[in-house]
Amino acid sequence: MQWSQVLADPSLQNLPYKIELNQQGNIEMSPASNKHGLVQTEVSFLLRQHLRRGRTITECVIKTEMGIKVADVAWGSDVFFQSHSLEQDPFQQAPEICVEIISPGNRSSEMQQKTQLYLQQGAQEVWLVDLSGHCRFFSAEGERQNTRFEIPGQAFAGLKDIPW
Repeated sequence: MQWSQVLADPSLQNLPYKIELNQQGNIEMSPASNKHGLVQTEVSFLLRQHLRRGRTITECVIKTEMGIKVADVAWGSDVFFQSHSLEQDPFQQAPEICVEIISPGNRSSEMQQKTQLYLQQGAQEVWLVDLSGHCRFFSAEGERQNTRFEIPGQAFAGLKDIPW
């Protein structure tokens, strides 16, 4: 199955799942949760608040060597969007920051693989955020203590202050 077929299929619209395609073009789905959605919203807000020379996307569709992956949140600079149209589904290159919200059903190996795939597609950083708001940062050089983007460390403390 091709991504354009997924987008055009009325039976795949408005599902309570995130859909991705694996290397063989088969659909993979993961269920949504309110906590996941809340963390996704808070990360999007944090990016918009601190990185003003770009855009934030939720459910960012990216072509990888292992199929179509959908980053929960992504941030692309103005420069990225000058050369990548929103009409392009999926993006052939990842935006500078790709974020995955880790749900209880996600395996560590799955998150490591997605991290590598986004970095291979040009992401400068991949953030893994768990449902308690703890954030880990990865670049091509490996795990980092902090993001290299201009976001103060205390901004991430707000993710942990979400009333659960």
